[in-house]
Amino acid sequence: MLLVLFKRIFGGKHDSTSVPPDHPTAPEEIVELIRRGEASRDDFIAAYKPYIAKVTSRFCKRYIDPARSDEFSIAMAAFDEAIEQFSSQAGKSFLGFAETVIRRRLIDYVRKESRHQGTVPYSAFDQDDEDELTINPIETNEAMHRYSLSQEADARRLEIIEYDGRLRTFGITFAEMPELSPKHSDSRELLISISRLLAGDPALYDNMETKQKLPIKELCEMAGVSRKTIERNRKYIIALAILHNGDFPYLQQYIKPVNDVREAITETKGVRA
Repeated sequence: MLLVLFKRIFGGKHDSTSVPPDHPTAPEEIVELIRRGEASRDDFIAAYKPYIAKVTSRFCKRYIDPARSDEFSIAMAAFDEAIEQFSSQAGKSFLGFAETVIRRRLIDYVRKESRHQGTVPYSAFDQDDEDELTINPIETNEAMHRYSLSQEADARRLEIIEYDGRLRTFGITFAEMPELSPKHSDSRELLISISRLLAGDPALYDNMETKQKLPIKELCEMAGVSRKTIERNRKYIIALAILHNGDFPYLQQYIKPVNDVREAITETKGVRA
């Protein structure tokens, strides 16, 4: 009968290990009896030691030894405090209220002990939602962040596969890109600028796509660089132009934007590509 009552109160949140089997009365009623001096406070607290230990262990994310743990002593004092503060008019069960008080006192303790380290365990930020389920906003945010990173990684892998396929039509592979990229940042910036000019000219870019060939003469005139510069970096320029004009949002993040392409080219003309 008592187990049925607890399930009705807590909706199955607290299992039978949290319910002292020898108590004939609901905890809310016992608290009222204690306040009237008709029940033993010590006996009540002793009967709920397993419940207090369970709440403490859940908070600390580890097993708590009631005989040696400072956290358990604090939780016991908090449970006793909850007996004094509980109000049945608040619409919350005594055990739910007691858990809240225990968690608050443990948070205060952990913050005090961790002050020299500047750290607080994630469990200190656990909250109860509307369904009285324990949630941790920090862990939830981290889980969502990890999920987002995983999704991005998958999307990036798919982009690389698609991008590699586009490159291969020009006899280039994605694996070659590190070798094709100039070692000096100024040289890379120059080639990125040239590739932007190519990608930004629809007629020139379409011509490259159709003939599978880089329009070297036109690029030399547009960028004002030597033919040797274009020819030496032909594959790299083509690869970047494809990247600029393709649907590759993640890979495009790796290309440093240039606000004024022609200005960048003018500033880097004297740099050997």
